[in-house]
Amino acid sequence: MPIYYPDILEQGTKPRTFSYDDKDVMLYALGVGLGADPMDEAELAFTTENTTGQALKVVPTAATVLAGRGAAEPLPTKPGYRPSAPNRVLLVHGEQKVELHRPLPAAGTFTAESRTIGAFDKGKDKGAVLVSETIWRDEAGAVVATLTGSSFCRGDGGFGGPSEGQPEPHRIPTRKPDLSIDIATRPDQALLYRLNGDRNPLHSDPDFARRAGFPRPILHGLCTYGITCRAVLQAITGLDPDQIASHQVRFSAPVFPGDVITVDLWRDGREVSFEAQVKARDVTVIRNGLTVLRG
Repeated sequence: MPIYYPDILEQGTKPRTFSYDDKDVMLYALGVGLGADPMDEAELAFTTENTTGQALKVVPTAATVLAGRGAAEPLPTKPGYRPSAPNRVLLVHGEQKVELHRPLPAAGTFTAESRTIGAFDKGKDKGAVLVSETIWRDEAGAVVATLTGSSFCRGDGGFGGPSEGQPEPHRIPTRKPDLSIDIATRPDQALLYRLNGDRNPLHSDPDFARRAGFPRPILHGLCTYGITCRAVLQAITGLDPDQIASHQVRFSAPVFPGDVITVDLWRDGREVSFEAQVKARDVTVIRNGLTVLRG
């Protein structure tokens, strides 16, 4: 089923209720590699609930998996409305942003609703870009987080939507990085991270990965996203997640479990720009990264 425009801009989900607890928060932290050293008390604050003198901390990008809980029901359709269904076999995650209106608690019950807020036509043979937004609210109705993501639909161009108007990607400074940090991923990283909810066999089944054109299973893009947030936490904030107001990236290449990811960072006031690469394969895996710190 193709993309129908402008109908797709009315496509979304009803508010759904979801909850998470400290186990979910700790599993996410482990999934992005925190706690590898069980004697590192600063990292243990993210991976145990009983660290002496510390409350459990939440990695800000955990919002990308915690919000996935709860059954999503589509909005009711209006007369004449044409539902869109992009070809998911040819769909790849393009960009991701999490904006936190306040720091995430270690447990809670929330509602979330999602909608398509943009659809851009690159041409019949060039694909399409869809932009979605998910908003969390607490039990009092206050907005907690806004998640914005884009998907590149390689097989769905030519639907007649606008070709321009997408937000411009964040520009990385032209000077040398102010600092760099190396983060090693584990060979079993994807097997652990998938327990957060994304069970796509591309990340766990060697045969499926080969049929998809990869020599072995790849790491989840959102895991790489979380690892870049971990880099900012470690290098800039002293592992204080409350300092992070938003975190956004553009995905540019896959990571394989076991890769060492080098994150280059530039600090300009409240803005931290970053890019990430795997030097051993001479490939940039994250571009146009931006973290905004709280004032």
